[in-house]
Amino acid sequence: MTNYYSLLFLIIISFCSCSKKNEINKRPNILFIMSDDHAYQAISAYDDKLIKTPNIDRIANEGMLFRNACVTNSICAPSRAVILTGKHSHINGKIDNHSKFDDSQITFPQLFQKAGYQTAMYGKLHFGNNPKGVDDFLILPGQGNYINPRFLGKDKDTIINGYVTDIITELTLNWFKYKRDKDKPFLMMYLHKAPHRPWWPSTEKFAEFYEKKFPEPETLFDDYTGMGTAAKSAEMNILKHMQYMHDSKVFPSTIEEMGTVLPEIEYVDGKGTVLRPKPNRFYSPYGRANKEQKEKYNKILNKITEDFKTNWPKMNEEEKMKWKYQRYMQDYLATISSVDDNIGRVLNYLDASGLDENTIVIYTSDQGFYLGEHGWFDKRFIYNESFKTPLMIKWPNVIKPGTTNEEMVQNLDFAQTFLEAAMIDVPDDMQGESLIPLLKGNSDKWTRDAVYYHYYEYPSVHMAKRHYGIVNKEFKLVHFYYDIDEWELYDRLNDPSEVNNVYNNPDYKDVVEKLTQELKEMRIKYKDSEKLDKSFIY
Repeated sequence: MTNYYSLLFLIIISFCSCSKKNEINKRPNILFIMSDDHAYQAISAYDDKLIKTPNIDRIANEGMLFRNACVTNSICAPSRAVILTGKHSHINGKIDNHSKFDDSQITFPQLFQKAGYQTAMYGKLHFGNNPKGVDDFLILPGQGNYINPRFLGKDKDTIINGYVTDIITELTLNWFKYKRDKDKPFLMMYLHKAPHRPWWPSTEKFAEFYEKKFPEPETLFDDYTGMGTAAKSAEMNILKHMQYMHDSKVFPSTIEEMGTVLPEIEYVDGKGTVLRPKPNRFYSPYGRANKEQKEKYNKILNKITEDFKTNWPKMNEEEKMKWKYQRYMQDYLATISSVDDNIGRVLNYLDASGLDENTIVIYTSDQGFYLGEHGWFDKRFIYNESFKTPLMIKWPNVIKPGTTNEEMVQNLDFAQTFLEAAMIDVPDDMQGESLIPLLKGNSDKWTRDAVYYHYYEYPSVHMAKRHYGIVNKEFKLVHFYYDIDEWELYDRLNDPSEVNNVYNNPDYKDVVEKLTQELKEMRIKYKDSEKLDKSFIY
């Protein structure tokens, strides 16, 4: 009888252990894919006027596309800090690219690691060199390089020859094939550098896209008459502030050639200093290339320069703007084409290996980007193209394929969403809202109808003034402060291009009063305040 009970006890223990193991294994894997500065306008799932992105579109077609996804602070490192912590910039400390991240903050990879997930990160983190909660990583230092990039690892740094988008993908696939623990669910953060400035394509894409021409946005020649001081004084105009050498890749070979062909090559930095780049091709990405790589790039660089030398003397200001816009789009979109190709490789591996069946795949960017709207490049502002970000999620057997969502969701929500999907307790101090109800089709359980935004990095490069605001589906109320005190209101439905500030229009008096009160309440909710605004002045 004793043996019977002993055997029964062992069976029960074994059953419980297996049940617990099965429960752990049922938790979904998470593949988080993020690019840097990828505008939603440059994804064909949103708009196919500029480029086709069939592989990124697959995630939307097999899952959910968010049309009102946005960020809390449209600049690279702060956005990433918000994603990792689920907290606004003023809470996690990373208000701009220069301020220190609060290392005491708990990041969601730490919680995944503690809960038994295998965690990995490859690509661009943009701040710090030892990401917490990550079992295995190779990350680019700071901005990183497009050509023959250096990577920071746990054990040692390494330089890998090749094109950065291809390399990050190879590292990710290598981890899936040879490092993944099949007995554990995984969190993989697959983070692209592209399409960050200076938009260096692979040699193949460089040649292909230089032959293309792209449609211009309606507001390419915006004169900002309907906007405020901040728009008028920003230094991100394609004609005035995009550099012929750094950005358009016109490379005079001698000082004499620079003086005669490009006498206006100069730019002003954030401190008002006039800078003139040296007349050679040893700018960072090109300078890292080996002889064989340079020979391939030279074919296109020479063509660009010769074409420019032929046409530049004949061009008026409008024609120069159009020319610079085309050069911008050719290189920017070429880098995205490589990202799309490589995402296809990873998605194909998931399908072939069967991992797709229990893997949540997310595609997003750290913020939006201006592709000539208002005549601009870069980001920073609360205006749409910068504020909105691409977001699509597929989750087999949970999300209905091919669905779209219009709710105001933010990168602030990612951490809570991932944690809830993985059945991991969410810390009480996270400030987002889980997207799980939306993903499961339970929109009635979604409680937020407006989001909060706060941008701090001023005075600095591009000179976008500090501002905070509240945005819902219909309106956007913004307060610019620090060295000015101006308010702007935009009717998002009737003025989607956001060129007409109606803050002082009497027809919108009730809207202003309502949103002003809601903004005050929102700042209290997120623990932001005028006292903090002043403490962040430096």
